[in-house]
Amino acid sequence: MTLRFAPSDTAAIPLHVVSSDGLEAWLSLQPDNIRNWVSSCGFTGAMGTALMCPGADGHPIAAVAGYGTEVQRRRQRFVLAGAVSKLAPGTYEIVGGIADDQLPTETLGWLLEGYRFTKYAGQNAKARALVAPSGVDAAQVESLAAAEALTRDLINIPAIDMGPEALEQAARDLADTFSAEISVTTGDALLENNFPMIHTVGRAADQAPRLIDMTWGQSGPKLTLVGKGVCFDTGGLNLKPGASMGLMKKDMGGAANVLGLARMIMQANLPVQLRVLIPAVENSVAGNSFRPGDILTSRKGLTVEINNTDAEGRLVLADALALADEDNPDLIVSMATLTGAARVAVGPDLAPFYCDDDTLATDLQSTGNRMADPLWRMPFWEPYETMIEPGIADLDNAPAGGFAGSITAALFLRRFVEQSRYAHFDIYGWQPKPAPGRSKGGLGQGCRAIFAALPEALGL
Repeated sequence: MTLRFAPSDTAAIPLHVVSSDGLEAWLSLQPDNIRNWVSSCGFTGAMGTALMCPGADGHPIAAVAGYGTEVQRRRQRFVLAGAVSKLAPGTYEIVGGIADDQLPTETLGWLLEGYRFTKYAGQNAKARALVAPSGVDAAQVESLAAAEALTRDLINIPAIDMGPEALEQAARDLADTFSAEISVTTGDALLENNFPMIHTVGRAADQAPRLIDMTWGQSGPKLTLVGKGVCFDTGGLNLKPGASMGLMKKDMGGAANVLGLARMIMQANLPVQLRVLIPAVENSVAGNSFRPGDILTSRKGLTVEINNTDAEGRLVLADALALADEDNPDLIVSMATLTGAARVAVGPDLAPFYCDDDTLATDLQSTGNRMADPLWRMPFWEPYETMIEPGIADLDNAPAGGFAGSITAALFLRRFVEQSRYAHFDIYGWQPKPAPGRSKGGLGQGCRAIFAALPEALGL
């Protein structure tokens, strides 16, 4: 699928974007035929509405899209995208009604409204193309859309076709596209190379566990992205109920997101030394599954008591984070569909993140707002450190009681990063119901915000 703007020389239908409270003023400037048509059709400028305006021969000479009220726009991302499906198929050019600083977001939303997951069933939608408005960096908006489409596709593919082997291939395909280097440590080689927890979590599956390591860029600050690649999570011996297992194809959403973010970075040719680490496993049930009560020794040497085999994501991330920290990069970012507690705290629409660097955290929240990629900062709350210290081992992978589950998971991960600046994102990676620019299914969260914050964060 290609989410791109129409060529600038394409014949396009003028599209007027009109707010509810600006309708009368706009109508007063229109010729009689447009004014009378819009009024007679009862168009009010309501958000998510659209109207085609015919000429004398019946063909459209203009279109109008409702932009709602200011209060409504504050509550909705990608407002214009909500009207796209109401327009007739064709090519459009925005001729007014959207502030210049909102055009990049609204045009991105338009492109994302065209996303369809078609691997298993055709969903041929009639195209509503858009000519990039003057002043919009069309190439960057298209790059953001392409990265989002990659992330969504990877999450939407079920585990039968997106196991550790396929996730590795997706990373290799991306590396080939941008001439990146990639190496993969697989199966028992994980033990030989001191990645014991990745091996332990994934050893019960038919497809061997692996650590994917992709690098790109020869100079500049070092940036390492670590994504949870649990391609399916049964819960292990602490088996999930069937209803909870239904969406576990998305448990590699952290990996899908870091690959999408890496695509943005490489497409933009940012002057960084990029590294992407993905522990790719399937948490399955077999005779050699790891057990509650087991004590594992991590790459870092910290011991971990297993109190629940369904808290496996932090285990595979821990080995990858320890490796990342050994290289002492300027910034480490981890992304993972890690805890249900995060969803209870902020719901599916916000991506909570943890960061001890106040300046970076402030920048991330600011860019999240600007890029229509909202974030919410959560605390590395040190008084809860004792909750992840069981006494029999250095760390507990699943503290009892259920309180502060997202925070204790973040504190667990932070134990494996000592030298580098670190930000952790506990994402959902899923859109529960359709919304403008966001079809139901896999979703990128946090990537656009991180991408926009990198120049400041890394001094580029």
